[in-house]
Amino acid sequence: MEKTRKHLAIDIGASSGRHMIAYMEGGKITLKEIYRFDNEMTNKDGKLTWDLNSLFCQILNGMRKCFEDGHIPDSMAIDTWAVDYVLLDEDNRVIGDTFGYRDGRTKDMDKVVYESVSEESLYQKTGIQKQIFNTIYQLTADKIGTPEKYNKAKTFLMLPDYFNFLLTGAKKSEYTNATSTNLVDPETGDWDRELIRSVGLRDDMFLPLSMPGSFVGTLKKEIVDQVGFDCDVLMCASHDTASAVMAVPAKEEDFVYISSGTWSLMGTELTNANRSEASRAGNFTNEGGYGRRYRYLKNIMGLWMIQSVRKEIAKEISYSVIAKEAENNGDFASRVDVASDRFFSPESMVEEIQNYCKESNQPVPKRIGQIAAVVYKSLAISYARTLKEIEINTGKTFDSIYIVGGGSNADYLNRLTAQLSGKRVYAGPGEATAIGNALAQMLRAKEFTDINEARECVYRSFAVKEYLPN
Repeated sequence: MEKTRKHLAIDIGASSGRHMIAYMEGGKITLKEIYRFDNEMTNKDGKLTWDLNSLFCQILNGMRKCFEDGHIPDSMAIDTWAVDYVLLDEDNRVIGDTFGYRDGRTKDMDKVVYESVSEESLYQKTGIQKQIFNTIYQLTADKIGTPEKYNKAKTFLMLPDYFNFLLTGAKKSEYTNATSTNLVDPETGDWDRELIRSVGLRDDMFLPLSMPGSFVGTLKKEIVDQVGFDCDVLMCASHDTASAVMAVPAKEEDFVYISSGTWSLMGTELTNANRSEASRAGNFTNEGGYGRRYRYLKNIMGLWMIQSVRKEIAKEISYSVIAKEAENNGDFASRVDVASDRFFSPESMVEEIQNYCKESNQPVPKRIGQIAAVVYKSLAISYARTLKEIEINTGKTFDSIYIVGGGSNADYLNRLTAQLSGKRVYAGPGEATAIGNALAQMLRAKEFTDINEARECVYRSFAVKEYLPN
């Protein structure tokens, strides 16, 4: 009897991380959570940074738990959020702080970059939407603000690649996460070194790019001694959204998805990057996906707003109760522009929402139910508007929206989305990123013939709820 292959998906988000074991059982994918931990940016003397040592300790803790629970993987892969990175010196030590994308040091760095290449030209070269935290602006901030750090750099690694290096000793860079830097050519699928040099950055620290499913290495002996097993370390689609999109349980070839969590990433898959002026003006991006597909999507603020409000004034209330309170206040009339930069990292999300309503002569929400109603309805309106933009820009009409990720459990928001978009909504699976991470490993192991077969299996394996427009 053939041995069941087990795959460890380590999915680290901006607020939490998890170790999930995936394997085939009875023609379906079984997913087991082994370990979960909290994660957040730390305020270090006014700088928002990541504690990499703590994160790597958590990675090892979860791997040890796999061994203790008898779930020893044949392979493993790590995904994280995008754009953040480490710079290593010639001795492979991290130089300086590892900044989080919400840190304010990139303010006005776009103006510096545009002295060398216009915003329009940059979009034509990379197809990546303008976000002030994109890696191109972060590296520019390093060069200007901490030149001693920047000039010492020998190697640039995105965070999943860095953790892979700590596990294996092999330094390799993965494609999907690299595309979020705003420094990759969508035609070649590799770094645009001419662009890198033209904006005054160094291209000598960037490694060749490898595709999801690529082999990184096996665990170093000291890691094996700590966790109790050895296995293959692979590259998944290490940008967490790229992994989540792999797990969209789509029945059709053309579909619209929302990867819903702290951010809402809404888009479709294309075989060629859409770098039209309408796409640039609408702030759509063409990030790399599995099999060199392009994730044509827009970043929407997402449940970050609800998370922030809860943290401020309703820590004792669950998200499900907050959603019910929002529904009870569904007739509260005020709306906000969830795409506004003012909601990106305010000192007080509650006050920012209230001030927006006050400044726009709308009723000011005061209770948690009113504030949540404003956010949920505003998000659904943004989804419906973005869907129309996608249809116009691609020339396609879509019948359904697939919502995956933690936000797929937001029943009230899903119903609002179906109602306001006029489309059928499929919600689930909630752990799409971990599932997509595992799919890349399973595809390498030839447990599926292609991504379409894998997605069909996701639909059969996990609870997917359907919402009809009213």
